[in-house]
Amino acid sequence: MKQFILFNLFLFINCSVFAQNNDTWISFWDKDTTHIGFKDKNGDIKITPKFTRMTSAHKFDAIIAVSEDAKDGWKNYYLTKSGKIVGLDSLYVFDNGPDCENEGFIRFRDPKTDKMGMFNSQGKIAIPALYSNLTKARNGLIVALKGAIKKKFDDEHYGWTGGKKLLIDTSNKALVENFEYENDYDLNFYSLQKSKEPSKDPTRENFHGINGQYYSFINYDKEFKLWLKNTLLSDLSKENLLKHSFEKTTYWKNPNGWVNEPKTKFIDQNYNLLKLKLQELNSEKTDYFISSDGLNQFIFEESEYEDYFNNCNESKEWQYPVKNIVISSQNNEDFGQDHFEFLRTENGYKLISVSMSKDNLK
Repeated sequence: MKQFILFNLFLFINCSVFAQNNDTWISFWDKDTTHIGFKDKNGDIKITPKFTRMTSAHKFDAIIAVSEDAKDGWKNYYLTKSGKIVGLDSLYVFDNGPDCENEGFIRFRDPKTDKMGMFNSQGKIAIPALYSNLTKARNGLIVALKGAIKKKFDDEHYGWTGGKKLLIDTSNKALVENFEYENDYDLNFYSLQKSKEPSKDPTRENFHGINGQYYSFINYDKEFKLWLKNTLLSDLSKENLLKHSFEKTTYWKNPNGWVNEPKTKFIDQNYNLLKLKLQELNSEKTDYFISSDGLNQFIFEESEYEDYFNNCNESKEWQYPVKNIVISSQNNEDFGQDHFEFLRTENGYKLISVSMSKDNLK
């Protein structure tokens, strides 16, 4: 009986610890907003505020990049949920911010070799620092650049020349050699299909794997253009526009700036104008283009947009891109443009934002 009680007590303790480690911790500032700490979902402090503003993680799931004050400046490292410190002075920094965990993996840069690798959620090296550059883990897949040379383009920006691109997984296994694709952000890595023959789906890109199989991924740009033509522009009824709109629509209204309204109210008030503008896309004479971006974190701040940002409040454009249709005025003397933004969601593309150059939306 004692053994049974001890066993169950041991199981309870371990399950409790495991559950706590899987709780998302939320960042908070100290009283003078100079240092950051973390609390659990119950508001209990797990880490007292000691990290500097360089710590960009708003949420703590498994592993984060942190910075704290030191005698000679700052101490930068990676911290796991269990308190393990790894990668001292090895932060991978891009666009003035350190990397953010994705799927339990985070990138680091070896300061001695200037090569990149990845830590897993336990702080162990999952991918050794052998690469010039690595993308985030996306569906367990990473595009790796090896043997490239860093080149300075101007006073602030660097890039890579030469080298070889590979598709690898999070165990550092090479899947595709010569993964030469101009912009891998156009590829939906969560749509992976493996087959003996290349996919004939016109929205997919095929890559011949080392194992003889073909790896194919949906191309977001091709997918969106096909959807736009066959699903939206073929039926510009109010019902269809509502069906393919986000629950709230954000639009620019003079002189108030950005306004957020339930989609039903917005489309009811502006349907005729929206239909007229979108119908222009069916004409070969219309001057327009489509660009890709991520959801703007400074505009879309409410909780309903939370799934489209990572723990550092960066847009997850590799999974939920925003397709922006920019329509130029047909008046040669008018250089204004109309913008329609569509967010890719788990339920397809949804109209999420509109701005007009001339006509004021209601």
